[in-house]
Amino acid sequence: MNKALLAGGVAAVATMTGCSNDSSDTASSSSAAPSAAPSGGAGMPSGGPGAGGGGGAGGGMGPGASQIKYADVKGVTANGTVVDDLFTIHSTGVSTDGLVKAAQAFLDGLSAKERKSCTFDVDADEWTAWSNVDGYARKGVRMGDLTDKKRDLGYALLGVALSADGLTQTRNIMKLNQFLGDSNGGNQKTLTEGHYFFTFMGTPSTTKPWGFQYEGHHVAINYFVLGDQVVMTPTFMGSEPTTATYKGEKITLFRPETTAGLAMIRSLTKAQLAKAVSSQDNGNEDMKAGAGSDNLKLAYEGVRGSELTSAQREKLLDVARVYIGYINEGHADVKMTEVEKHLDDTYFYWMGKTKDDSAFYYRIHSPVVLIEYDAQAPLFYHEASSASPSASATASAGNGSGPGGGMGMGGGTPSQEHIHTIIRTPNGGDYGIDLLKLHLENDH
Repeated sequence: MNKALLAGGVAAVATMTGCSNDSSDTASSSSAAPSAAPSGGAGMPSGGPGAGGGGGAGGGMGPGASQIKYADVKGVTANGTVVDDLFTIHSTGVSTDGLVKAAQAFLDGLSAKERKSCTFDVDADEWTAWSNVDGYARKGVRMGDLTDKKRDLGYALLGVALSADGLTQTRNIMKLNQFLGDSNGGNQKTLTEGHYFFTFMGTPSTTKPWGFQYEGHHVAINYFVLGDQVVMTPTFMGSEPTTATYKGEKITLFRPETTAGLAMIRSLTKAQLAKAVSSQDNGNEDMKAGAGSDNLKLAYEGVRGSELTSAQREKLLDVARVYIGYINEGHADVKMTEVEKHLDDTYFYWMGKTKDDSAFYYRIHSPVVLIEYDAQAPLFYHEASSASPSASATASAGNGSGPGGGMGMGGGTPSQEHIHTIIRTPNGGDYGIDLLKLHLENDH
């Protein structure tokens, strides 16, 4: 770690960025806001309350005071009123047998103590206690604390739950978290490949509702299962940096999300751009629907799907496919059919410029899907050159030079080397809540 950081004190940096170099987070409750959490300010990681209009207190450290109890979640809405009859219990024809077996195998491989630490009721408030911040207090079993055999069973579960692209994306985010930690001294437990946690809600079953959560820095996957129906929202994915070489492997993240968004915005006419683009510049933290925003009110903005040509509508669907495509292929097809059904009422919104290496924000929003992409100012890292993120990049000691502004102090310039994304299911779809309510009303 560099001399500037040592002089300033690790505790101060932990307060500003949500980073910590101790292991206290594994023992404390994930539903409580860390006592060191500031009330907000520039440079705080977004995706949590108090950042980018997320709606709540806690300064981005985690849900904190803005966490909604599971029973009180009604979901993201356009105006506070839930649109009814969007979701039904039905057969998708996509088997979840392999998913149930993989989840049960992982749980069976754990010790009694480990299993107790990561299992909750199907309607537990633990669902809404997630955060993308590295130093946030989490429950569950930590991958880095497991044996290789147990950890492999965890990755096998992710391999069944996610598509090949989804698993690769998740694993690469974990690897670049380790890269970031190594680049900044290597003594922060939260900035490692192993600081990711599994929790399970309910018991894996092919007929009864259950689910799991996989969470850590820049990854939060919420995965609900009822019969052969699956809901994988909210899912947060991000990274800083987005390009690096880790253990000899060149990793580049979020290129599909970036290029698909650019293809969509570039397809619009001048009149359509006037509706879609609110500003030629994006702020540092524009994400609205991050952690702690489960009952967010977010009005529709941008150009509407009904105003697009067939080719433009297909490009809009291409953007959605990238995010939805991280779930396993069969259930991704099911979700895309749902999204296409509401394409006329889907809005595309943009902030920022449209060059290949521009930092920008965009949003897709309909009654059944909300997607956000947010390029932010690096906190710990800057590129060696001003080339696009596909070029090689090296880590900085965070001494205040480069776009990051230095060790989470803020004031930097947004770039594609720090990207946050999220996908949600509005109107009660997140965490499978609407499906669970229907199940309880009709089957019990």
